Amino acid sequence: MSPSWRKPAGMIAILVLITLWCALIVSFSGTVGGWHWAAQMVFYVITGIIWITPLKPLLRWMETGRWR
Repeated sequence: MSPSWRKPAGMIAILVLITLWCALIVSFSGTVGGWHWAAQMVFYVITGIIWITPLKPLLRWMETGRWR
């Protein structure tokens, strides 16, 4: 059995996803920086969890070749 190309492609996609997500969130830092510390914490906790959402189908595709 030969190795699948999906795993390296998926790993690259995950790194790209993380990089783009971080760049998006950092672009809001000027606005978020003026908020109360508790609101900032909520914002960063929520955005720190949201990026995980697209990983489940991506990881499934890496393993099986199917999105669903």
